[in-house]
Amino acid sequence: MSNLVSYQNVYKNLLHNIPKSFLRFSTVIAENPHPTTNFMVDYLINRLGFSKEKATTASTDLTSIKSLKKPDSVLNFLKQTGLDDTQIKSLISWRPKLLASNVEKTLPPKIRVLQDLGLSGSDLTELILKNPYIFVRCVKSHITPSISFLQSVLQNDDDVIKILKKSKWVLSGQRKRMRSNLLVLQNSGVCDERIKKFIIKNPRYLMQKPNWIKNVIDLVEFKFGISSRSGMFLYAIDTIGSLSNSTLDSKIQIFESFGWTKSDIETAFRTLPYILGLSEGKIQKGLSFLMNELNYEPSYIAHRPKILMFNLETKVVPRHLVFNALKTKKLLNKNPSLYTVVCMTENKFLQSFVNPYKNEAPEVCEAYISSMEAATRSRK
Repeated sequence: MSNLVSYQNVYKNLLHNIPKSFLRFSTVIAENPHPTTNFMVDYLINRLGFSKEKATTASTDLTSIKSLKKPDSVLNFLKQTGLDDTQIKSLISWRPKLLASNVEKTLPPKIRVLQDLGLSGSDLTELILKNPYIFVRCVKSHITPSISFLQSVLQNDDDVIKILKKSKWVLSGQRKRMRSNLLVLQNSGVCDERIKKFIIKNPRYLMQKPNWIKNVIDLVEFKFGISSRSGMFLYAIDTIGSLSNSTLDSKIQIFESFGWTKSDIETAFRTLPYILGLSEGKIQKGLSFLMNELNYEPSYIAHRPKILMFNLETKVVPRHLVFNALKTKKLLNKNPSLYTVVCMTENKFLQSFVNPYKNEAPEVCEAYISSMEAATRSRK
């Protein structure tokens, strides 16, 4: 007990000897350990309309800001570039550190690069919003080299802009990787014009590891037997490239569970590569209806895989019911296949199988029209 009393006396003496000015200072620090952070919280709330929670989180990236001058100049620059308040808020939400940018040195050169591509007005702001990484890449080491490479390949600034809108990674300055991947595609035997169209649609292939692309090409050529001369070759690459090995195997197993042979699967894939891009659930439901309910053979579907691409509930089943009812009533002079019927446009189907039979099979026609109206309402 005596030791405790002794300790308390020492502590009281220590506090008594500390200058009062120091105690006042320490109290201020304890109450406001991050004065700059709190300052920016208010700024983000009042100037950009952030919530308190979001502003607090964002302000942790802005501790270097000491006054309004820098963030104000950034916001003014973004407005002068053409961005409205909502777009600026979205941009700063994505990258709060933009408010700490040196407007004179870092931001204008990046905008000038885009303007040199012919962008201005809403076209310029659209690209900025779709690829805001333009603000976090270095002009000399990333942006300019990347754009120069794309221009040399595509020979068209409009096509370069399309790629910039689709991929944030093409501005990473990895010209060596992009050049290697381009060479892999060229060595596969695909002509340059087709490669251009392919990378404009799928710029991510420029940024993959070259060995990964080689493996995808090998799968397409040797597993599924699609030659680079085939018009389906690049579509097949796109499909296989979007699937993991486990997902690809799982989808193949679904087809096999319905009695499909390796040859059937290859035939379907060569005819329409995107068939393996369908979800496992859609493949399962489509095969179950066509094979278990309508008794179609694997080989029939394999040569007409497009039928699996259509929506089962809103197109395949309703048209089958109308078509089958008219056949049962012996109202059809011709007997087209269900595949032909399903592939028709909606107007063509109405003209061929609904409108002409409103008097002879009113219940069938009314049921179909009602189901289509319900489907339309559910999509809105």
